[in-house]
Amino acid sequence: MLEGNFISRVIELGNVSEFESMLEPLVSSRTSLSEEETADVVWFIREYKGDVFRLLPEAVPFRETRALVGGALLLHVASDARLDAFLEQNVETATDVLRLAVALTGGDVSLTTASTRFTAMKRATRRLLLRLLDRASSAAEDVMRHAERWKRLAEVLHPGEYADKYPCALAAITAARRNDAPASFGSRVETLLAQRQIAALMPILQDRPGEFARRLDVTLRRAADKDVAAVLDAFETVAAQVSSPVLLQVLAHVRAPRPLPLRAFTPKGALAKVYAVKDRREPITPEVLARAARICEEALIKRFASLPPLGRCFIDPTLREYRVPLAQRAASKSLRTLVRGSRLPMPDTRFIRLFLWWKNGGQRTDIDLSAAFFDDNFVFMQAVAYYNLKGFGGYHSGDIVDAPHGASEFIDLDVDALLEKGIRYVVTSINSYTEQPYCDLPECFAGWMARADVASGEVFEPRSVIDRLDIASDTKICLPFVMDLQERRVIWADLGLTSSPQWNNVQNNLSGVSLMLRALVHTPRPDLETLFDLHVRARGERVASPEQAQAVFSPHQGVTPFDTDLIRAAFL
Repeated sequence: MLEGNFISRVIELGNVSEFESMLEPLVSSRTSLSEEETADVVWFIREYKGDVFRLLPEAVPFRETRALVGGALLLHVASDARLDAFLEQNVETATDVLRLAVALTGGDVSLTTASTRFTAMKRATRRLLLRLLDRASSAAEDVMRHAERWKRLAEVLHPGEYADKYPCALAAITAARRNDAPASFGSRVETLLAQRQIAALMPILQDRPGEFARRLDVTLRRAADKDVAAVLDAFETVAAQVSSPVLLQVLAHVRAPRPLPLRAFTPKGALAKVYAVKDRREPITPEVLARAARICEEALIKRFASLPPLGRCFIDPTLREYRVPLAQRAASKSLRTLVRGSRLPMPDTRFIRLFLWWKNGGQRTDIDLSAAFFDDNFVFMQAVAYYNLKGFGGYHSGDIVDAPHGASEFIDLDVDALLEKGIRYVVTSINSYTEQPYCDLPECFAGWMARADVASGEVFEPRSVIDRLDIASDTKICLPFVMDLQERRVIWADLGLTSSPQWNNVQNNLSGVSLMLRALVHTPRPDLETLFDLHVRARGERVASPEQAQAVFSPHQGVTPFDTDLIRAAFL
């Protein structure tokens, strides 16, 4: 078997202190949590009750996590002064109050899901939510961002009963009901951008530094040459107030080659919805882009300099292939937690075996494993699937249509043969032919093995498994990973798709698959080498080898790309 390609790790018994220490990195994350991590946070609060406060950090930086923790505390911890203090510190805006109300119903605190059914609340809970809303700044404008949700929540809160006690809360909700709130921040910004009134726009954007960062690109493009320096000056004064994830995204964006090969947009949520257009925007000069990058770097370095010293550090250059964990809400459980868009090295082998395993749900379940082949220009060439069992160097094991006791499908890939026929990308697709969502199945996972020969060893050789991920999304199509045969890299995709009823195989999803493949390859994203290098520039010294280092950042030792909890809590 492929000696040297196996990953081994000794797992020793832990203690209670080590177990309890798992909570703080999750709650301290500056990005969204996966479903598994969310469940872990709720478990700690439910089981530890009031004792959980000794495990929680002083501040919860990410708003969705604040709502998750606040909702769980309200549900599982009796009246406690520490609970009141937590809510006072962590609920600042009307949207924070809305997220907290959604958390109490078990809903989606990211507010991505369209509907939340609010149920009757205790009088004490209603008073609490209205009190928090009453003291929120710009409540009327903020409520209008989610006006329909607030209308539904108001049916449960009955704010009129507390008109004298919480008048600002009542006024904000009444304005949403009547749709007569003042012009929103977004509408004012878009109007001034359309009119290219940059001087009038600057003070408005400076009031919301995060929004300024997100709109920096379009503002620079709309600004006249004489106004560009003023835009950068204004951004520089507030850059220190922008969150680290947003600054890293801006930095990756301004460093990307222009024009972009493809402008791809992925709305927030658990599903992969990708929109793309050609990059026809007004150009920005390299000098302007370079200064924008310096502003972001200087703000991050200044922030990181306040953290404890790192000493001598080794940063493996291959970390530029791994993405910063900015959003994990849709991440699947896998052998090694990784960020979508990261590129892992393929082992030096000619044969790859893709595998799929599943068990029936409440009825017969037919899950199909497919591999779609694309050339260097993202043009579809052929698919190996249940309807086409071999081609281009790919061989399917055969279609299994029922798995009462579990079943597997395999696809063997001859890498050399595929390359000879002009294939660069192999997109793995998992399709629920009988249309049960994966979350309804007791077991479903997929992955890939590196084989010395297709006839070597057992059909399923556990030692040769390189990566595997559980497929448990509320979808019917999943694209777990893509293989770039030319660069010998596996691109971690972990994408869940919805499908129209007539789309029951990969052949009918080729335009969408091709688009998502281009988005994975071309969309600029922050990488871990850049993040760790900024930390070292702020509070350490970079050295040339791990032997010289006190801290190591590498895919193989020290802080690795798979330590997503640690990276989100300690480095963002």
